[in-house]
Amino acid sequence: MTEFEKLFEDNRGFIFKYLMKLTKDYSLAEELCQETFFRAYMNFASLKNKEKASVWLCQIAKNTYFAWHKEQSRQTTLDELEDKADPNIFEETFIQKDLSQNALHCLHELEEPYKEVFMLSVFGGFSLKDISAVFKKSESWARVTFFRAKQKLLERMR
Repeated sequence: MTEFEKLFEDNRGFIFKYLMKLTKDYSLAEELCQETFFRAYMNFASLKNKEKASVWLCQIAKNTYFAWHKEQSRQTTLDELEDKADPNIFEETFIQKDLSQNALHCLHELEEPYKEVFMLSVFGGFSLKDISAVFKKSESWARVTFFRAKQKLLERMR
């Protein structure tokens, strides 16, 4: 068994569950999981620390999910939104989409490990105990890091 095959066997369930929590769609999570491991295979040589492979794979999975999400959001055009009967819905949708894009932009500007801890907790639904296990740190570290990530994100969004 090659190193990558072992990495795949050890982490495929974890990555699939992570993507299920992000997407809440079984078939989409499967598709994104396959894409994640394809990207990981293509970039396996760039993995420097084999002990943090699960964090590396989570980062790839997250980026794969956001690339998919960005592509999906492009498919909704302003013309489609204008076709809706209620003009308030159009305005509300536009504001919500703008706010979401701003939040994602600010989130991507966060430095590590704040960004990853925030993403695992909020989008992945991971408990602080699970996050501490992924990073091989204490639960207190995860709690403090998550709190600081929220503070930094709020500051950037103001």
